[in-house]
Amino acid sequence: MSKSIHATRWLTLAALWLMPLSALAADQPAATKAAAAMPAAAKPAAAMPAAMTDAQLIASALSAAPEGVAKHATVVVMDAKGGMRTLREGSNGFTCLPDNPATPGPDPMCADKASMGWMHSMMTHAKPMAGKAGLMFMLAGGTDASNTDPYADKPTATNHWIKTGPHVMVAGVDSAFLAQYSKSPDPDTSVPYVMWAGTPYQHLMVPVK
Repeated sequence: MSKSIHATRWLTLAALWLMPLSALAADQPAATKAAAAMPAAAKPAAAMPAAMTDAQLIASALSAAPEGVAKHATVVVMDAKGGMRTLREGSNGFTCLPDNPATPGPDPMCADKASMGWMHSMMTHAKPMAGKAGLMFMLAGGTDASNTDPYADKPTATNHWIKTGPHVMVAGVDSAFLAQYSKSPDPDTSVPYVMWAGTPYQHLMVPVK
């Protein structure tokens, strides 16, 4: 069974990411209020299993990024009450999260500060700030999603559900940059392509395997 990551990767995980955004991005104070005001259905359904040690959670989170990025990244995790706990302070502007146990496959992610702002915009249905290109790593794996609807939570006959794998995402870039890549609703996911083309949240997906 394919793993829905619009119920998990963007709506669930992005909801989770709003919390480290509020703590780590001082120039985005609205993030805390946005997370608090979010409907319960949009918030993550589960925290990390209690059986996992902090060392295991950190290892999971850091598996999302290249070694050089992971080495100095902040690592955060959701606790049982839906709050965020910092497992390790970092110094390079990247924040990494471990795999979400509510999803059936691996999906740890590392995102830079600009990407967190971009995700905040998506979660609040706002237009992303211009000139804020962001980089996100999902090198341990990726999952399935609608390639046309940022808010889809399951596949339908019309929302072009696609399979992804380990990849890098580049968000917040100018449309002229994205114009050189495929915007097909049913792209070849073995080469770079644009996800959510034509929406304010279009971004480049770059497969790495």
